[in-house]
Amino acid sequence: MSETVRFTATVTPDDEGWYVARCLQVEVASQGRTVDEALANLREALELYYEDRPVPEVPPQPIVAPVDIRLSA
Repeated sequence: MSETVRFTATVTPDDEGWYVARCLQVEVASQGRTVDEALANLREALELYYEDRPVPEVPPQPIVAPVDIRLSA
């Protein structure tokens, strides 16, 4: 039996033209040449991560918030 569980991911470009996708609920990340590829690779990585672990019924939802910092010139 298969079930669908929704996680939250962020995708950011790196300095070499790749995109890095990170899951916010667990420490799993992947990358790809496009946003779609990075997300597909993250999906596969999460499925592998949970092959031998119990999947939470409802993963904790992250709080996504901006953080402002001051940088000295």
